[in-house]
Parts: sequence; structure tokens; C-alpha cells
Amino acid sequence: MPPGWESVTLPGLTAEEAAVLSGIERARVPAHIACIMDGNGRWARKRARERVFGHHIARDAVRKVVDTCHRIGVRYLTLYTFSSENWRRPKAEVFALMQLLKDTLAREKTELHSSNVRLRILGDVTELPDRVRREVEDSETMMRQNTGLNLSLAINYGGRQEILRATRALVARAAAGQLTPEAVTEAAFNAELYTAELPDPELLIRTGGEQRVSNFLLWQMAYTELWVSPVLWPDMNRLLLLQAIRDYQERDRRFGGL
Repeated sequence: MPPGWESVTLPGLTAEEAAVLSGIERARVPAHIACIMDGNGRWARKRARERVFGHHIARDAVRKVVDTCHRIGVRYLTLYTFSSENWRRPKAEVFALMQLLKDTLAREKTELHSSNVRLRILGDVTELPDRVRREVEDSETMMRQNTGLNLSLAINYGGRQEILRATRALVARAAAGQLTPEAVTEAAFNAELYTAELPDPELLIRTGGEQRVSNFLLWQMAYTELWVSPVLWPDMNRLLLLQAIRDYQERDRRFGGL
């Protein structure tokens, strides 16, 4: 392992990965990484397969990213799993995505739990099919007391919807005489978001090459560094994750200052 990383185990580390890792300061690994996992359908079409096939293969990329983040000290990882706009996709694809979500959680939750991963769900789960909602809620409850990597899945999530939801909550409190205009602060607003217990992401990784944030964490990403790769999500791997972190550390984050 490169200097500074001797106590970290990364099975099967390649020479190229080690070279990138040597350029990463362990103390400056971003605490919170968010991912827009784009390109599953395109990956499948390139192989003359149905879009759903790409979603299935994408699980391997998720495992690699979760495992690497867990090992190198990322504290929070948020994955854009199913947006509130994804309901507009063909019914067959939506059904397959819901089944895939349920089956994946059922299969992975025991290992995640044994790895001390804390699972959080961001979004309106009340609109999910009952069988999926039960699995989502059971998995979240199972890992609620864990203290390792905080893995957040944004499911039936939309950034604008989240902002409206928080605004309505503050308006309701004001109408009930529980909140004055002066008390409407960023902290008060943050407390009404799905991400109330999470720090803002420092790094957003988007695969698939598109240059947009797609209604994801709109409030939280005010100063998030964006890293876009043309690689499609099913091909996402440890090397790309390490490259994103190295590039993040090379940037000068000024937060509006000089």
C-alpha cells in the first residue's frame, strides 16, 4: 500500500490503482460522496440487451463503490437510486426496477449489517409498492444502530419535491404560531429535509457523461464539487472512484471567497 494507507486493506489493488491512491491524502478524503448512477440503459443497448439487464449488472458497480468507500474512510455515501420522475418510464421497466430494489436489499442487507453499514432512505416511500416499501423499511430498521459507513439510498426522491416538503412544514409551524419569520434560518430549513442528519456532499460523481444534476440534492449541493465521467455506471469501478477523489483533492474550494 502507498505511504499513509498501510493500515487500509484493498483486496486485489492494481498497480494503477495504487498509483492513484498514492496521490490521495487520507485525511482529506471527502466525508460525503453522492453518486448519480447514469447509463445503465445505454450500457445494455450497446450489448443489444433490454434496459433492465443494465440495471441488474449495475449492482456490481454499487458493491464496488460501497466497499471501497467503506474501506478508505468515506463516512457518507448517497446513491440516486430511483427519482420521482422515474415513474414516467415504461411500466415494465418500473416494475422491474421495483423488484430489483426489493431483491437487492433482501440479498445484501445481512452483509451490509455485518459490515456495520448504516442504511438511510431519502424520499417518499409511501408511494412505493407495499412489498417494496416493507423491504425498504425493514432494511433501514435493521441497520439503524450501526455506526460505520452511512449509506443513503434516494428512492422516489426529487430535489424540488424535497424543498417544497420542507417549505410546507415550516409554513405549517408558522401558521400554528410555533415559528416566527426570524426563526426561518438555513438550520431550520435543513432540519425539515430528508438529509437533516447528513452533511452536505463534498463530491458528486456522475457517470454517463451528462452535464446536469437531474433534480438531485438541489439544496445540499450549493458548493459540491462535480465530477462527470463518460463511463456508464455498470462499468464504474474502484479505479474511477479513486480518480474522482484525487481530482477532488486537487481542486481549490473557495466557497465564494478568494
